[in-house]
Amino acid sequence: MADDRPGAAPRPLPTVLMYHSISPAQTADPNLLRVHPERLDAQLRTLRRLGLTGVSLAELVDAHDRGEGARLVGLTFDDGYVDFLEHAVPILDRHGMTGTVYVVAGRLAGQNDWDEGPRLDLLSADQVRQVAALGHEVGSHSSTHAHLAGLDAGTLRNEVAESRRVLEEVLDAPVRGFCYPYGDFDAAAADAVRAAGYDHACVTRDYSVADRHTLPRFYVGDRDTGPRLAAKLARHHIVRRRSGPR
Repeated sequence: MADDRPGAAPRPLPTVLMYHSISPAQTADPNLLRVHPERLDAQLRTLRRLGLTGVSLAELVDAHDRGEGARLVGLTFDDGYVDFLEHAVPILDRHGMTGTVYVVAGRLAGQNDWDEGPRLDLLSADQVRQVAALGHEVGSHSSTHAHLAGLDAGTLRNEVAESRRVLEEVLDAPVRGFCYPYGDFDAAAADAVRAAGYDHACVTRDYSVADRHTLPRFYVGDRDTGPRLAAKLARHHIVRRRSGPR
């Protein structure tokens, strides 16, 4: 994996999938963020058929650091919806897989008020602890789900460092991972993530930097059947080879 720690040897980029809501709801989904539980189940079966295992991003980067991550893919779930616990966790458990849920620390037990789409319930502090106790990684998705690029230093600290402090207080354990809201970052935001002490962080589709604190992911939606998911994985590997370790 590409690694920005001093003295670290470069490794190929890991493969990371990006999900949001996992729900059987039939309400409007204008942003195409919802995946039906049956579709998620089918997608994880596809990974199995391809000889792959889904793991949290922390597990993935640790395996890549050991040179053992070739058959692993990261499963990440943005925003911290209650439906991760209700619907995603049982399916992940059934397949023997784990995931990372990225929680908006300043909106615990609230709703996704940053979206124009339907309002969805967010994990409470007790539910965040339950997710961690079940073996899944909890990462930070900032304090308020703000666009981080272009923010001043003080606001960046609140969004990045303060969100980590809040979640570590909730979990009474280190929070290693960060996810940039909207996949939106600039050099100052990435520097703030490093300064806050995160071990790794992820973005969306952007391979322009692709180091340990800007790991690219690709979107997975409800329309992604097994063949479509396999095609997306193949495209990722092509782009990954072109990008190369940095």
